[in-house]
Amino acid sequence: MVGLNEVWRARTDASLQRALDAVAGGEPRLHAAMRHAVLLGGKRMRPLLVHATAHAFGAAPGAADAAAAAIELVHAYSLVHDDLPAMDDDALRRGQPTVHVAFDEATAILAGDALQTLAFSLLAEAPLDAEIRLAMVAALAHASGANGMCGGQALDLAATGEDVSIDIAALERLHAMKTGALLRAAVTLGALAAGVDADTRARLDSFAAALGLAFQIRDDLLDIEGDSATLGKTAGKDVAQDKATFPALIGLEASRDRLQALAARMDEALAPFGDAVAPLAALGRRAIERDH
Repeated sequence: MVGLNEVWRARTDASLQRALDAVAGGEPRLHAAMRHAVLLGGKRMRPLLVHATAHAFGAAPGAADAAAAAIELVHAYSLVHDDLPAMDDDALRRGQPTVHVAFDEATAILAGDALQTLAFSLLAEAPLDAEIRLAMVAALAHASGANGMCGGQALDLAATGEDVSIDIAALERLHAMKTGALLRAAVTLGALAAGVDADTRARLDSFAAALGLAFQIRDDLLDIEGDSATLGKTAGKDVAQDKATFPALIGLEASRDRLQALAARMDEALAPFGDAVAPLAALGRRAIERDH
């Protein structure tokens, strides 16, 4: 039997394919770069979180499709720009050459820009009530902008280098913005698709905030413990670039302990919802236990 994650992933991939096909009439090289960034793999963690949250609270099957695709497009754009020479200067992503390597830097910048605008177009045109569409646009914009993902990336760049010092509170704020904000937005978008009340959304946000930090700590650990073939990206880059990471700041064992403490917080936040959130809880565990 096909599991829910496989169904949601297939729905997301189909939505992404349709969205990219709809803009295929433009410049061919730009479109090819956009497809390269989006369709060549990836965990699809953020769209899965959208669907799992929406499903848990009774949303109609198609209510989360646009939001799931939109958040994956924003994530893909962020990776394209993150890999650029001016940022992390990486040559490998999802086991494939990064966009600026496969194409060129200018095309990669434009592809990222186009993916971001396509994401908001999907939300604006989604077959949902106008109030829900507006709330979704606002949530994704806040999570991806200066006080979210982009701001976190700026903090990350400022905290990189052997002469830079950062404390644990600053590191957690950095990652709450750079990585956590978009994961929290995924859960928020699913909650909006299901029309849940404010108290439920607040508890779900507590789960998502813990998940966002846990996801980044696991990333930091994998950069040390993983290999490039399994990760699908270059291992050891954090150490080589003197990046601020949890293992660098507090050590491997303390990072693992922090991961388990966050797992407990995630379970506690979801406990009142019972079996309905089992797929969502399972995604949280996957984030902590993954090997890539």
